[in-house]
Order: sequence, then structure tokens, then C-alpha cells
Amino acid sequence: MIEAAIIDEGWDEGTDWETLGQTAVSWAISRTPFGGLARSDTPVEIAIRLTSDNEVHALNRQYRDKDKPTNVLSFPMYAPEELLTLEDERLPEIMLGDIVLARETCLREATEKDLPVATHATHLIVHGVLHLLGYDHIDDEDAENMEALERRIMADLGHDDPYGD
Repeated sequence: MIEAAIIDEGWDEGTDWETLGQTAVSWAISRTPFGGLARSDTPVEIAIRLTSDNEVHALNRQYRDKDKPTNVLSFPMYAPEELLTLEDERLPEIMLGDIVLARETCLREATEKDLPVATHATHLIVHGVLHLLGYDHIDDEDAENMEALERRIMADLGHDDPYGD
């Protein structure tokens, strides 16, 4: 059972962020080799914080030594090798980690891509979930694999290619 806990700090009130977050998280997990977590009776939780560029800037500086805001940050609770055994462990709950989205950056990027903010935020949440599951884009091969998975998940959710023109 997947639980997306949304902490909303003044984002678009016309969007059902609880449902959007829950859907994006569930689909992202279920489309990976860790899909068993989505079907598990053990609660699997991800916290999603919708906040400001200022807060993300501070977090990015503190945890990544990058003195600028970014669109999404992920803070995994497990190392990739630990994820492989989570389904077999008898835990009362699994907290996969936290995802933090920067409002102003998300709004700007959505405008630049001519997308609804909810669509772009969905992609950023999917991207963040994949980071929590050990996916990365440091080298070209990993980036291609991660982007291909993001494209498939977004297509399954009824959205266009997030990396398309």
C-alpha cells in the first residue's frame, strides 16, 4: 500500500495535490522492479513537500553544495542495495524518503514547456520517486535509462513525452 503524504505550502489551490501525488507515486513505483512495494500490505510512504524556490535553494546548498534552486530534490531513506530486500523484510512501515518541489521553478518550467503546472509537477514527482528508488542520471547511459522509464510512466498516466520538444 503506497501512501503519498503531501505537504502543500501555498501551491495552486485548484489542483488536487493529494490525488496527483498519490497517483504519480503509485504509478512510478509500480513500473519499476520495486513494483512489489506497491502491492505490499506494508505501508510504503513518500513525503512530498510543495514549497518555495527559497527553501529548495537552501536545501540544495546545504545537502548538495549547489547554491541555487532546482526544480526537485529527493532525499532517499535507503541505499539502492537496501531496496532490493525491502519486500522480504517484515517492517511495520517503509518510509522511502522525501521529495521537495520548488514552486517558482516548476511554474516557470511549465510555462516554458507550455504545460499545465499539474502535468509538469507530475513529471517532477515521478522523477523524484525514481531517485528514491536508486535511479540516477549522472552518466549518459543511466540518464537514458531513467528518461526512458519516465517517458513510459508519463505515457501510462496519459501525458506526452516530458523530454519531447
